[in-house]
Amino acid sequence: MSHLKIKLLSIVGLAFSLIVLPMYGLATEKTVKYVAITAIVQHPALDNVKKGVEDELKANGYIEGDNLKLQYQSAQGSSANAAQIAKQFAASKPDAIVAIATPSAQALAAATKTIPVIFTAVTDPVAAKLTPSWQPSHSNITGVSDALSLDTQLDTILKIIPNAKSIGYVYSPSEVNSTIILKQLQQLLASRDMKIIAVPAQRTSDIPTAARSLKGKVDLIYTTTDNNVISAYESLVKVANSSKIPLIASDPDSAERGAIAALGMSYYDLGRQAGKIVIRILNGEKAGDIAPQVGEVTQLVINTKAAEKQGVTLSDEMLQMAAKIIN
Repeated sequence: MSHLKIKLLSIVGLAFSLIVLPMYGLATEKTVKYVAITAIVQHPALDNVKKGVEDELKANGYIEGDNLKLQYQSAQGSSANAAQIAKQFAASKPDAIVAIATPSAQALAAATKTIPVIFTAVTDPVAAKLTPSWQPSHSNITGVSDALSLDTQLDTILKIIPNAKSIGYVYSPSEVNSTIILKQLQQLLASRDMKIIAVPAQRTSDIPTAARSLKGKVDLIYTTTDNNVISAYESLVKVANSSKIPLIASDPDSAERGAIAALGMSYYDLGRQAGKIVIRILNGEKAGDIAPQVGEVTQLVINTKAAEKQGVTLSDEMLQMAAKIIN
């Protein structure tokens, strides 16, 4: 066979693979999507968010190692690490980045203005300056908030501790979610003739001391999804048990770990909801055209052992309201 014929056959073969095969869905190379996930820290609530995102991707046919490249990094509680991870992910140009918790989302917002960023486990994306409003941002950022009705939280607290007048609040002053909720609680409690005593804990090692300082001053301690506090929740539970201070949370996983009760977001379902947005973006929608959402699934979890240790008798009404009871 002449060199000319060989060359012509090569050209025809190349044209066939580039034009004819794709027309009939017979492309020889599979399209692989790349999704990066980062969280500010690892603890049960945020781990459940991650699992929810991964399961939603899988349910929609995105299989890691087949048609999906999936990368995950935790900042291990460090804002500096979060910034470094954000820069690394931005440089690797994934199709979408999922940011779990406010510090990680803020780091990514600073690192890229083009790659789609889907935040989740962020209480107030507007106050965190991730989006200008709850409308489509027309930027590269959207996501799912874990905001809860504080009125409903207080109603639940008063069903558990009916005569409560003073609420303790251990929080990280550097976490936007926690400072926003503190301001909201101060206003709401004042309208109910109640008060809040807030004690900052900058580091996880400060949490037991902060909790002990509330002994004799409050009727209970209320915790939110403050990542610093949740990362060391067992140390807070230990103080609550020994000091007989009722501990009530807004994170269902915290009830598993020793709070009496928690009315809060299902963080696994929050991850599934964020995963649905990731799918929409992988299918061609722009992040800036998708309005930020609020988590849709809440649940009440009660821990009767914790109630006994912390000196609280739970009513039948509360037990009947629970989606899950830990004995």
